[in-house]
Amino acid sequence: MKKILSVFDRFEEVALVVMFAVMVLVIFFQIIMRYVFNNSLSWSEELGKFLFVWLSWFGISIGAKRGEHIKITMLLDKLPYKAAQICNILSEIIIIGICAVTLHYGFVLVSSQSHVHYAGIKISISWGYLAVVVGCGMMVMRCVLTIITSLIELKHDNPTTAPEGGDL
Repeated sequence: MKKILSVFDRFEEVALVVMFAVMVLVIFFQIIMRYVFNNSLSWSEELGKFLFVWLSWFGISIGAKRGEHIKITMLLDKLPYKAAQICNILSEIIIIGICAVTLHYGFVLVSSQSHVHYAGIKISISWGYLAVVVGCGMMVMRCVLTIITSLIELKHDNPTTAPEGGDL
């Protein structure tokens, strides 16, 4: 299980770095073309936006893994350890529900937009909407891992078995 998670984590990080690097290069190339050669590329702005969307949706999973999503913990910090873990589990279940709804509508968008294409990069708009589906799917996986970690900690009554964010 740990081996699979480490491979997935590595894939996620490498994919984000590659997408970010390509996005920066494409936008830089567009700026050079526009201001130095006075010739704008038709596809570069669309590709930059496309990659930014994928980066954003991929990023929600890494944020969950690292426990960096915004939380208001004023009440949780005052609760006993077991009660705080139960509240964390409930919040993860709520996030899974939100992601499930988003996944449903993401699938609807992917299937309904398959025949529409971006003008500049000539690919289906479904590929852009697929980022929503992939990002929410990865977020659900992270939430399930966090719930499992919290349940293990509750069972063993040990608050230090795994860091926040679901790493096992």
